[in-house]
Amino acid sequence: MFHKLLSVILLGIVLMSSTGCVVPMFSGDTTRRNQQLIYKSEDLRLIHDECERFWFLDQPSHMTPYRTHGGII
Repeated sequence: MFHKLLSVILLGIVLMSSTGCVVPMFSGDTTRRNQQLIYKSEDLRLIHDECERFWFLDQPSHMTPYRTHGGII
């Protein structure tokens, strides 16, 4: 009983003292990790464009840059 409790406490201490996730997000190989980081930053950069496309903010404006009368002159 004491050994089980001690092992659970030690496991908790080990998991709490680790920084970040138990499973690393990126590869340990430097070239592969750099490629993964580039892809991740590209995805984050494109979020703004995706939001504009979703809310139809990227559509062309049909308003003229100058005022028109609109009536028959």
